[in-house]
Amino acid sequence: MSQEDLKAVGDAAYSLYTDFGQCNDLARISSMKAAGGLTDQGFLLGEALDHVATRWVDQVQSLLDACVHIYTHLDFTQAIHKGDEARVHATISSTSTLDHGFDRHRGY
Repeated sequence: MSQEDLKAVGDAAYSLYTDFGQCNDLARISSMKAAGGLTDQGFLLGEALDHVATRWVDQVQSLLDACVHIYTHLDFTQAIHKGDEARVHATISSTSTLDHGFDRHRGY
């Protein structure tokens, strides 16, 4: 997977986290208000809606936690690979410098 692919996945996870988090708040508040209103009027459906809204909050939190985990893991992975690339470049550069020194010694 290329760095661009990793960045795209991380960006999508971050976007889902921010966008869904905002939309979730609207749905949660509306559902809980409706549940309270139905319960206050004596409808059993209010309790059921409250149960669904509570489960919704739990599931949304799991999704948002997963998005954060994906985003931070990919960000960490990119940082590590950049370090790997720098070490490989330094090693190759060192080898090239050594080869040049040997070539000079041989009279090339």
